[in-house]
Amino acid sequence: MLAAQGGDRASYRELLDDLVPDLRAYLRRTMNDAEDGEDALQDTLLALHRYRHTYSPGRPFEPWLFAIARNVARDHLHKRRQRRDRERHPEILPEQAVDLDEGVERRLHEGIAALSPSQREAMMMVKLDGYSVEEAARQTGTSPGALKLRIHRAYLALKQLLES
Repeated sequence: MLAAQGGDRASYRELLDDLVPDLRAYLRRTMNDAEDGEDALQDTLLALHRYRHTYSPGRPFEPWLFAIARNVARDHLHKRRQRRDRERHPEILPEQAVDLDEGVERRLHEGIAALSPSQREAMMMVKLDGYSVEEAARQTGTSPGALKLRIHRAYLALKQLLES
């Protein structure tokens, strides 16, 4: 490491070649995932490069290096936990009841009735009856893209009606 600190590129390359297998094994075990282990390995190598000037040649090298790897792994695990906590995916989404005043409800029904038959059918099948776009397109004899366009136009028409 002393030669690498002095700018000897060949020594630095040799040091990295010697370190990577042990670091990779340690980080894969720590991360319990090969891809996360590889990400942590790359971040550890970057940290080693960035902080190589802080290594004291009189002290053992491996404990210093593995302290860096341990900190990087801890940061990765912390970020993974934060991401997992934010990304909760319930299997069934709760239904939200909306209390509509009589005027809005009446206008909504009038708006649905005013849609073209193809827009109304597309909207009802996908949004109320629970058909997938592909299933509804198959049943109506149209393409999924055309069905999505009908639903989009129905939304625009309803939105315009309800905003007026």
